[in-house]
Amino acid sequence: MSVPTSKIFSMSNGQATDVSNATGMGCADFCESIIEAVKQGLRISALFARPSEGGRVRLWAVLSHDAQAVVLLLYTDLEGNRYDSITPYCPQAHWFEREIFEQWQVKPCGHPWLKPIRFHAPYRVGESGKAVAQIGDADFFRVAGDEVHEVAVGPVHAGIIEPGHFRFQCHGENVFHLEISLGYQHRGVERKLIGGPDRRTVHYMETLSGDTTIGHTLAYCELLEGLSGTNVPAKAQVLRGVALELERIANHTGDLGALAGDVGYLPTLSYCGRIRGDVLNMSALICGNRFGRGLVRPGGTGFDVDGQRRDELLNRLDTLEKDLSVAVGLLWNSSSVMARFEGTGAIGVRDGVAMGLVGPAARACGIERDIRCDMPNGIFQLYQIPVSTGLTGDVFGRGYVRWLEIQRSIAFIREQLRGLPGGTERATPRAAGPGRIAVSLVEGWRGEICHVALTDSEGKFAGYKVVDPSFHNWFGLAYALRGQQISDFPLCNKSFNLSYCGHDL
Repeated sequence: MSVPTSKIFSMSNGQATDVSNATGMGCADFCESIIEAVKQGLRISALFARPSEGGRVRLWAVLSHDAQAVVLLLYTDLEGNRYDSITPYCPQAHWFEREIFEQWQVKPCGHPWLKPIRFHAPYRVGESGKAVAQIGDADFFRVAGDEVHEVAVGPVHAGIIEPGHFRFQCHGENVFHLEISLGYQHRGVERKLIGGPDRRTVHYMETLSGDTTIGHTLAYCELLEGLSGTNVPAKAQVLRGVALELERIANHTGDLGALAGDVGYLPTLSYCGRIRGDVLNMSALICGNRFGRGLVRPGGTGFDVDGQRRDELLNRLDTLEKDLSVAVGLLWNSSSVMARFEGTGAIGVRDGVAMGLVGPAARACGIERDIRCDMPNGIFQLYQIPVSTGLTGDVFGRGYVRWLEIQRSIAFIREQLRGLPGGTERATPRAAGPGRIAVSLVEGWRGEICHVALTDSEGKFAGYKVVDPSFHNWFGLAYALRGQQISDFPLCNKSFNLSYCGHDL
């Protein structure tokens, strides 16, 4: 019998607690508790494994309870190298269980699609079933029948883009199934974080996914501040929020331009390419780096904003707002563009919830899911940006949600800069406490970023887990192509714009 969610230990976003406080249970109860919690509307933010005593493997689950603004922590110590898969009853667990099997050779029995997701050597010897394959050498799903054919794309693509392999099963132009094979960008970052934090740790965070420098670094800093009990000054909280929203505006602007380019609409493509650069230059005005490296640091920020720089940012923000209104307005007013956007790659709200989609991809389906409102931390505890949602779940919906978020982020930045508090921008960070666990959730521009850390007896990282929003959404892209024309793939792909390296880590 599963344990009621009310009996599972919960805590706030960014909070730390002793590892002993987490809810331990038998494997059957652990699996059933996750399944029942998801049925009740909770989400799997992280599901991962760590070594335990006696050579066993411990499974950890982090469940987000948006309605109560808390995360639930539970774990189980496996007695062997097998357990009954959660995926058949909870599709959100699909990708996580594949990762656990690949890394720790613990087999989720009954998993419908058990295969590697990064093609790297396992962390321990166990029940693998077969030797580690070369990256991309997968047992791809195949559709049989008259005139059914297979189309392979990548891993090397035209243009400057990260590597990834896409395998389509088609009948004529119609896509029956798309399978995505990643792993080409695997760097083993999570293993490198063990034994930290040290001088290198923050630089790893800034390069987990380069276009999400602020999002991932903020998640790390808030997690470390929770572990150490460090209080961040009010001014730093504002500057962090401004940086996070600038990152959102820059990437959403680039995506809208790229969507225009994919349907051959050059005015918006050209304008947004230039405007994205203007937004990146606003980040550079604050810290000297267009992607925000060096800005977010444990205890606060590495740079301050004086009155003159604040006024310059406000002036640039006014220009940005006017230019974007023209560039994006052209997009929505073009009937040929709308004909390609509307109805393409649609995902319904029920399927979006079942898959555990996050970010604009989820909100475009009508799912009101945004960490800034559901489990706010930092400045978002005082100022909540309204959740931008759509109803169509298609390329248009994913694009229009981005436009709504841009406008609301501009309003947020303007208000925060005008009321920028005085004082210091950084407190002296303390050392992390021993035997602790903390969870940090941040709404990055792609969606929910989740960082989990466990410390050892000396306060060093004994385990560190990163879940990039792309980890939740890659299967959503595959699902969106079902029943579409294969020529719709570039458009659908760009409407998700997922990170290869953020997934592979």
